[in-house]
Amino acid sequence: MGDGAFGRIAALARHDARLLARDPAPLIVRTVMPLLLMGFMQPLFRAALRAGDLPGATGAEQAVPGMAVMFLFFLVTVVGFGMFREHGWHTWDRLRAGPARPFELVAGRIVVPLAVALVQLAVVFAAGGLLFELRVRGSYLGLLVVGAPLALCVVMVGMALVALCRTISQLSVFANLVALVLAGLGGALTPLSALPGWARPLAPGVPSYWAMRGFTTVIVDGGGAGAVLLPAAVLCAFAAGLTVVTLVFFRSNHRKVSWS
Repeated sequence: MGDGAFGRIAALARHDARLLARDPAPLIVRTVMPLLLMGFMQPLFRAALRAGDLPGATGAEQAVPGMAVMFLFFLVTVVGFGMFREHGWHTWDRLRAGPARPFELVAGRIVVPLAVALVQLAVVFAAGGLLFELRVRGSYLGLLVVGAPLALCVVMVGMALVALCRTISQLSVFANLVALVLAGLGGALTPLSALPGWARPLAPGVPSYWAMRGFTTVIVDGGGAGAVLLPAAVLCAFAAGLTVVTLVFFRSNHRKVSWS
């Protein structure tokens, strides 16, 4: 990819960053909400963990990564809205008429949401330590090794839905459904050991399961970066698969129906 392509991708990313700076409220709310829910969920998680094999648990071991993973997947709508916005503003044809290729149009729209996802994870985990007594027994590098591919996976879920959905209403419904289903199956709403019997064989088929498995390995088991290479690799595989779906089904000449 030449310098021209990087320049076009960077220009799209700068445009998205300016729009985000003008109206950061939705992302701030999505970062604050998991912290609020942690306060309500921590006692429940404390009881569940202490009834298992963690008698000294504070509940933060499940509440912090669980709420972080759940609300990270709600960022899928932000990714989708960023693409549908261009159709609502009738600026998509102008982008298509420019020198940017379809791949560059997609890549340029990944940069800012990916950065936002990483910042959201960092803020939620930092606040979990300060406000909810989260003790990370392993290495913080291990959290990053899991968090980075998880963030990429979330962004690519959004891009895949953009490629598959014709209207913004469809995207909104499917994005929220995906976030809730993945939170439940992946162990974000309950410890993995407490998942219902019917859900346990399905859980490894969703990225949230591997994210929670990786975070638990670091937080509870004291693992380092090497101990979470498998969950990180699986998350990378999910991201790669979603990238293929996006590239196969994304068509720059497809009309999208926005709310505008």
